[in-house]
Amino acid sequence: MKTFKMLSVGILIDDKVQDFPLIDGIIINQENSHRMWVLELFIDRKYEQLFEEWKAADKLLEASVVISYPENEPAGFRVAVDTVQQIGENISVLLKGRLKRARTQYAEHLLEELITEGLSGEELLKRFESDMRERPRLKKDREEI
Repeated sequence: MKTFKMLSVGILIDDKVQDFPLIDGIIINQENSHRMWVLELFIDRKYEQLFEEWKAADKLLEASVVISYPENEPAGFRVAVDTVQQIGENISVLLKGRLKRARTQYAEHLLEELITEGLSGEELLKRFESDMRERPRLKKDREEI
């Protein structure tokens, strides 16, 4: 098994990524034959009901996770809620699932998308810089779901 520090996590809800501010988080590659990963989020208790609902519904979630270094591209996972446990005033949420195909060349795909939208010059540069920081989902990734 390999363990990594989770820096941020967002989950796709109604075609928008909702970020869940982490108090702490780890991600574990179980390195087993099922290629399973475990994501543990230590977050504010205000999200407990939402995760409990997803767990009860056996909902498959699409998560975007930045691992180890802030400049790393987010890794995409398809996960389900396994456990929600209160710890003090916060909760620990265990998500289990698989890594989606490796997301490579985010910058190139983003630039292609912005040019296709008709952006150019200063407007293109500003939007590219903004989107590289915020990492919105690309249209081609939304179509895969």
